[in-house]
Amino acid sequence: MGLGIIMSIIIGGLAGWIASMIMKANTGLFTNIILGIIGAVVLNMILGWAGIYAERAWLPQLVVGAAGAALLIWIGRRVRG
Repeated sequence: MGLGIIMSIIIGGLAGWIASMIMKANTGLFTNIILGIIGAVVLNMILGWAGIYAERAWLPQLVVGAAGAALLIWIGRRVRG
């Protein structure tokens, strides 16, 4: 059972916002949603390779999305220099 499209967008937006607050990034709503969703996908994939699977509920996905978005912000900063 997944979260669904609308819930994924809401959780992605919250996760991106949390990550932008933690990383002190000045991002907008759309960027927060994208960061949260892509961050969750990327970190879920990395965790899957390690044999760790986050539950398909909103709270675990919020945590994974925020951590993944923070990782993406960090990588973006390193690439830009």
